[in-house]
Amino acid sequence: MDHFDFILAGSGAAGLGLAYHMVNSPLRDCSILIIDKEVKNKNDRTWCYWTDQTTLLDTIVYRSWDHLKFISDDFERSFTLFPYQYHMIRGIDFYEKTTQVLSKHNVHFAHGAVEQIKDGEDIAEVVVGGTSYYGKWVFDSLFSPSEFHVDTSRYHDVKQHFKGWEIETNQDAFDPRVMTLFDFRTPQKGSMRFIYILPFSSRRALVEYTLFSARLLTEEEYAEGLSNYIQNILGLKEYRILAEEKGIIPMTDQPFPRCGGKRILFTGTKGGRVKPSTGYAFLRIQQDSAAIVQSLLKYGHPFHLPDSPWVFKMSDSVMLQLMHRRGNLMKPIFTQLFQNNPIHRIFRFLDETASPIDTILLMTSLSPLPFIQALLKLVILRRT
Repeated sequence: MDHFDFILAGSGAAGLGLAYHMVNSPLRDCSILIIDKEVKNKNDRTWCYWTDQTTLLDTIVYRSWDHLKFISDDFERSFTLFPYQYHMIRGIDFYEKTTQVLSKHNVHFAHGAVEQIKDGEDIAEVVVGGTSYYGKWVFDSLFSPSEFHVDTSRYHDVKQHFKGWEIETNQDAFDPRVMTLFDFRTPQKGSMRFIYILPFSSRRALVEYTLFSARLLTEEEYAEGLSNYIQNILGLKEYRILAEEKGIIPMTDQPFPRCGGKRILFTGTKGGRVKPSTGYAFLRIQQDSAAIVQSLLKYGHPFHLPDSPWVFKMSDSVMLQLMHRRGNLMKPIFTQLFQNNPIHRIFRFLDETASPIDTILLMTSLSPLPFIQALLKLVILRRT
């Protein structure tokens, strides 16, 4: 079998997520081919997101929290999230759930490196290991950081990079009901640095040292940041490291093309689904999958997709400008943000669902000078 209705290049959050949305829709009987060089059978990552809506993946949520904490040097607050919840999904649970459901439908898998994707008038061709497969529509989520280049003369190239330890202690050290989104009690050293904590029990938690910057750290620097925080801020002298995770997420305001041809759509990170100013992507990818399905059903093609309003694109660019050029200001800016706004307004703004009043109230809660300066620099950058 070499002809399919849909070919999905990549079996990560975007590829498996889109196929999962397809089989949970009137497209369920269409033929689907999913191609990836790897077999997804390991717990290689975790995804987190906040939401006040039910989703198709609620049954595989590993942990949820209904309280969120923000901590800075002279300010600390715990927020009640209701009606929102902060969810965590493990990679292995996502892979197993989606492949289990997909196996009951007309879905096929091919393992190998995608060598070429050729557009066509009525059909596209995907070449894998010298074998050609043909699809009415091809969805390409195969993102290669080494092949992605930001035009830094016009756009920003910031990375969210992190290293996390899942630790266990012999004493109660965490409140399992409250996750910590930001703890800025760590030396900033000219760039935005914070600790992110997901507690699984009173004695076990994922503690991540996270940075928003252009320069990556050495393995020793990440480990030093984690151990200093755990020992000096949490006061834990004895703990066991059960697991580690690390990652790099591209954060840029350079536009990502969605259309790769008449029959090709880019999805996932390759399709620009990472929120430029936060690095969050998982829920945006699933929402994009739902929108692709609706476009196929209503218009007969996958290209009728919503775009981010200009005000949120501009705010992303301004935040990236500050992160890149004035990282020392991010700690006081985020402290003001969480000190002067309810968490639901912050979430709506980051979700790009904020009303004009929400947006005005949030913007006026922050000291204006750094943002005006960043906006002026941004205007100059775009005009040169």
